[in-house]
Amino acid sequence: MIMTKNKTFIIGDIHGCLSALLNLIEKIKWRPDKDRLIFLGDYIDRGEDSKGVVDYILSLINQSSNIQCLKGNHEDMLLNYLNDGDIRTFLYNGGKTTLASYTRNNGDVYFPSSHIAFYQSLLTMIELDEYYVVHAGFQPGIEIQDQDERDLLWIRDSFIFSDYDFGKKVIFGHTPFSDPLIMDTKIGLDTGAVYGNRLTCLELPSFRFHSVEA
Repeated sequence: MIMTKNKTFIIGDIHGCLSALLNLIEKIKWRPDKDRLIFLGDYIDRGEDSKGVVDYILSLINQSSNIQCLKGNHEDMLLNYLNDGDIRTFLYNGGKTTLASYTRNNGDVYFPSSHIAFYQSLLTMIELDEYYVVHAGFQPGIEIQDQDERDLLWIRDSFIFSDYDFGKKVIFGHTPFSDPLIMDTKIGLDTGAVYGNRLTCLELPSFRFHSVEA
């Protein structure tokens, strides 16, 4: 009898691109009872169906305890808006399409309690045996346990252009590339689905990439 090894799938920034997410989940043949599924954050904003993306991820969570979801900077901006009314930053970064997706027929914007709970439950980092998984990256020269949350959600150039070794390879999203970024110390999985490129997933331990057109 051939034993099938459990897998880990890590999916890059979705940004409201529900059809691409549906196609990618179908393509990778994720097994809810066996395989780990990790999302890198930025489920919302800019794309057409942010609410639909979260609805779908919640439906997956109802099927499996093997799912972990990271917070992206866009979820952070949404929570800031919901908590203190900072709508300007949220709208400036693509929040208009998110509000539209949560707008009911009577014109009211309504966030279901299950969605609020989802946004509030998001993780800032996941540690695997050989990798750190984070939305944006880490500040070079600072121990993992001392990293500032803003860097985990927002950092770009000082992380990407550094060859600093954090002790494990860092898998991240946030900064879009035309193809997955593969470096000695890091792997970038945001391939710009919302900009008309592709939604990408990394399969471990085989280190195989899966992508679908957005």
